[in-house]
Amino acid sequence: MSDSAGSPAEQATPEDWKTTDILRAPMDVAWQFDYAIEQEKLENLYRKAKQRQWDGEQRLDWSVEIDPSKPIIDERQNEFQKLSFFKKLSKSQQERFTAHATCQLLSQFLHGEQGALMTAAAVTHAVPDYEAKLYAASQTMDEARHVEVYERYINKLAMAYPISPWLKNVIDATLQADHYAKVMVGMNMVVEGLALAAFHNMSKQTTCPLLKDLTDMVLQDESRHVAFGNLYLQRTISDMHPDDREDVAQFAFEAIKAMADSMGGYDGKGPREYDPGFAMLLENCEVDLADFLKSLAEADMEGLDAELPPGQIHSFRDLMMPALVRVGAVTERTKEMYRAAGIPVVSDTRILESMEDPETGDLSA
Repeated sequence: MSDSAGSPAEQATPEDWKTTDILRAPMDVAWQFDYAIEQEKLENLYRKAKQRQWDGEQRLDWSVEIDPSKPIIDERQNEFQKLSFFKKLSKSQQERFTAHATCQLLSQFLHGEQGALMTAAAVTHAVPDYEAKLYAASQTMDEARHVEVYERYINKLAMAYPISPWLKNVIDATLQADHYAKVMVGMNMVVEGLALAAFHNMSKQTTCPLLKDLTDMVLQDESRHVAFGNLYLQRTISDMHPDDREDVAQFAFEAIKAMADSMGGYDGKGPREYDPGFAMLLENCEVDLADFLKSLAEADMEGLDAELPPGQIHSFRDLMMPALVRVGAVTERTKEMYRAAGIPVVSDTRILESMEDPETGDLSA
């Protein structure tokens, strides 16, 4: 990106967050010597995954230039431009902030995809069923490809931001879970639900043809990943002892609540957790943190953030909660916990199902 837009490249990103973080995981590794296929729908999903593999180097046009004078996000759908702090910025400052905010968001896509890569690998070695191992292995390849293409795109923007603490905490808890069902709840339901909504919304918002093509390709893979979670977890959870089912439901509640709390609640109107990466963004753009927080409070009071723009998806309402309810990861006990936390238990799966297999809508095909 050139200097004309207040390029992110001219700001040095602290490197201390780019460190290796080692976690110890207690989950078992399952050998399976019975290679008979038991779930035909999972075999079909694996077949689709094989047929729809793509190479980001060849399928995407990396020669596309990114013009910093033209926002990557459609200005009409830029959630920041209606806030008071943004309106006070000069044109060049607004361009700089928009560029950095896009870098920060895409960095979360990148880090989240690495988390998905690791959890998919963990599921591959932990699930006891042969066909589930095959599919989870294909998802691992998908996630590796997603890390590759988002990292390459962010390199064109010349800056990466650190992972948000709330996202890392949820992924860490998922990786350190003691049962593959919890790992799949944490990733295929919660984090992938968030990602599926974010990717869908980005595809609608972006004005960059490369980012749109990249995101649409990723969406094709993610729709299968969410479908896998549904197909496999429904049977797994239904076959569990009630105590084990409650344990999985408790894990799901804690993951959802942690994510909601960090983002200002289910509707995003409450206090948000401090994010050092976003604070870095504000500092790079010379925006006062207190002024930014004040503008958020004003927007909440005025109801500016009450509804998403037309065509956008709400990750909690439209994807995460319906997915958890459908597979049995919400019990009568945890329903009361969600209500007490102000998180609606939504069971309408129409939007979720429409996104699981966009080409046919039929996983058995």
